[in-house]
Amino acid sequence: MDDLKTILETLSEDDRKELAAFIQRQKKKKHRKDLELFQLLQQPRHHSPEQLIKRLYPEAPNPVAYYALRKRLARHLTDFILLKRMEEDSTAAASIMGLFSLARYLFDARVDRLAWTYLLKAEKLAVANEQFDLLNTIYNLQIEKADNEFADDLEEIIRKRNQNKQAADEDERANIANSLINQRLRAVRRQGRDLNFDKIIQEVLQTYNLTEAVSKRPSLLYKLMSIARSAVLARKDFLTFEPYVLSQYHETEQKYGFIKAHQYYKLSLLYMIAHVFYRNKKFGESIRYLAQLHDDLSKEGKSHYATFYPRYIFLMVANLVFLRCNDEAIALMEKLLYKTSITLSTKDQLTAQLGLSFNYFAQGSFSKANRVLLSIKRSDKWLESKMGREWVLKKNMGELILQYELGNEDLVLNKIRAFERTFRDLLQEPAYRNVRQYLQLIKHMVDQPFAVESPAFFNQVESTLEFETFEQTDIQAMSFYAWLKAKMLRKPYYQVLLELARSDGSLKQD
Repeated sequence: MDDLKTILETLSEDDRKELAAFIQRQKKKKHRKDLELFQLLQQPRHHSPEQLIKRLYPEAPNPVAYYALRKRLARHLTDFILLKRMEEDSTAAASIMGLFSLARYLFDARVDRLAWTYLLKAEKLAVANEQFDLLNTIYNLQIEKADNEFADDLEEIIRKRNQNKQAADEDERANIANSLINQRLRAVRRQGRDLNFDKIIQEVLQTYNLTEAVSKRPSLLYKLMSIARSAVLARKDFLTFEPYVLSQYHETEQKYGFIKAHQYYKLSLLYMIAHVFYRNKKFGESIRYLAQLHDDLSKEGKSHYATFYPRYIFLMVANLVFLRCNDEAIALMEKLLYKTSITLSTKDQLTAQLGLSFNYFAQGSFSKANRVLLSIKRSDKWLESKMGREWVLKKNMGELILQYELGNEDLVLNKIRAFERTFRDLLQEPAYRNVRQYLQLIKHMVDQPFAVESPAFFNQVESTLEFETFEQTDIQAMSFYAWLKAKMLRKPYYQVLLELARSDGSLKQD
């Protein structure tokens, strides 16, 4: 596989257009070999180096020129990605690096007064945003230039540098602790044991003398909660996570509060809490924390608006569905997709499309739902690289059910066969047992449509799908089960989904 082609395939369509313009930024020519190579590497077909050389240099193949051309395109790509990352950076690191680079340039140009002005601005911004690694670099340059007439007192610079080294060391210890916690949670998950976040996390934090630092430093708290949440998402153990993330968030809020520089972490934690309430079917509580997130986003978090507003909408829409407000949910999702001034990221665009398709499906507008899914003109392989395998699995499950509703039974069976091939390894895992059984039940429904309402089919569902109580069942799994139950009871899907959402007993009650 061509590594350069692999990297280019990670770019979105808009990014590729921007990169093409970026390549021509210095000198526009009608025939640029680097641009021509870029276009060849975008083609779906894989070309060998010999084929590319022949296409680029048809009159006299020139391997030396070809490899020099690849290096030039790679430099364009590196510079482009660097600038994109700086534009998208929400941590102030890019601004600090920019000020620092300008200061270095001005020192080299012997404009010392201005150089110190920008270096001190970089320091102030780095201190406010707890960028300890960058501060270390800034202080080292200040020490190097301390004999300058515009410099601060050297002993004061050294004092600040030593103080910062302690905070930087704390960050390093936190990174080690995070990796160990992540590893231990994964090991517990693989062994099928109960997750005990508090015990696992506290043991590691005590070992690295970080217990107090986590409450003081929202960035560390956020990292820890993200690791714990990843374990929760894999195990669907939201009931355990809810009291833990709540207690950690409120302890930090009450003891130390969140300053402006901590808004990204505060917003992230509020979203985690709202999400876990949603997954635990506490829709009112979820909306309460979403309201707080939106309020903070409108005030202190404006620089993070493009990142968090789509997430806010997705979770608000999900809650509204279970509060009998699907029409309102559709309006919000349509506005985000088609009328917002925010440029959605690829991930947000795909999440919105899949979400809107579900909303239309719940409404009974199957053709609309299908049109939205058809507008995702990407291969599953590409989608997996952007969204992950679980997302692609859910999308394929949704397509199966949708095609059944549209009466395309042959297509349903073809999709099931393709599904079983693509996800063969996942379907062998215990966590995906219900998915495997669910596919068999859909096959049965296609083969024997009149048997769906029979007691025998009810019994088959009871004996093959493993669900416990409503409280203990993952909300997404419940949504798929609701469709199956709707078919058995000959009721609208949305009605059955809401009935299950009000239930506090067995999912399989009549």
